[in-house]
Amino acid sequence: MKRTFIAAFTGAALAASLAVSTPALAKPRPPSTPPQLNPLATGLFSPLSLAVDGSGTVYATQNFIGQLDRIGPDGSATSLYSSTDGSEVGGVSVHGQTVTFTVTGPQTAVMQRDARGKVSMLADVGTYEATANPDGDVIYGIPDLPDACAAAFPDEAPSSYPGIVESHPYATTWSQGSTYLADAAGNSILKIDQRGNVSTLAVLPPQGVKITTEAAEANGLPPCAVGYTYLFEPVPTDVEAGPGGMLYVSLLPGAPEDDSLGARGAVYTVDPRTGETTRVASGLAGATDLAVTQHGDVYVSELFGGRISLIKKGSHEATTWVNTLMPSAVETTSCSLYAITHAMVGADDSGDAPGGMIVKAPLNAVPCGH
Repeated sequence: MKRTFIAAFTGAALAASLAVSTPALAKPRPPSTPPQLNPLATGLFSPLSLAVDGSGTVYATQNFIGQLDRIGPDGSATSLYSSTDGSEVGGVSVHGQTVTFTVTGPQTAVMQRDARGKVSMLADVGTYEATANPDGDVIYGIPDLPDACAAAFPDEAPSSYPGIVESHPYATTWSQGSTYLADAAGNSILKIDQRGNVSTLAVLPPQGVKITTEAAEANGLPPCAVGYTYLFEPVPTDVEAGPGGMLYVSLLPGAPEDDSLGARGAVYTVDPRTGETTRVASGLAGATDLAVTQHGDVYVSELFGGRISLIKKGSHEATTWVNTLMPSAVETTSCSLYAITHAMVGADDSGDAPGGMIVKAPLNAVPCGH
């Protein structure tokens, strides 16, 4: 992933982007009966990923301090893993008694913790990215720009460039015997078999936006770029298995969704058999995570939009399910929705205490189970 004229969401740039104040982009409409978000855990530092097992036990990461926690249905917390080398920890998912998560640092990998508490590496995705570079033949930017106009672009803003070698494993899920990884810097969905062999399932399509006069002026681009479509990198932030085994992916558009370019986050499906990608919905402000119910409804955490949105099965439009501050992740069970909110409160130099929260809300009008 190349850092273009608007910083790309990867590594330290992702951390910095998430730590800034939420821009006033979306004007979410409140649902007719807002659900009650009940706190399950509070005081978390940069929690960006969570998973829930069949018993209602929650697994959550405090990414920037490199910690994986288990939180019981009663809110009691236990640390399961702490990085000792400064690595970011994220991308948690759970299948049976195996907890899968990612580390990004000196080693970039997918890890697993078994029922006995033993942690081992499932796959070295940093090495895979270095050798395969799945999007290496994709050209981002404005490939057809005349030479004279391309030369007028500032040095820090290349007019076009190929996908580079960079990996930031950001989300995992298990489906039909394989682990799938959303690599936010590799712009790809990777498939990992039970032996740790890695292959590329899909490279997400570039996210194009037409350059307006206002956007060019705001980003220091030459006037000759106005009217061209800039192909931004697709940044997958989550991957989940939906009905029938189809994979659902949330993504950011490779550039901050500020007022100069607008809300351009999206949700795609990826066919696990062919790697074919199909856009489900767009216009999302910071689509950092999603959850898919057994009926095919999709919930999306819009970090910059200040809401958890709902894409009903068969629809291509996201509507507000609940408004909340800085929602970074969302998961569902048959009865409940779990989410991380206030994700970046206290994660910058403001002096505020860590304020990340895990909340729980019923999905059904009549409460059931957990």
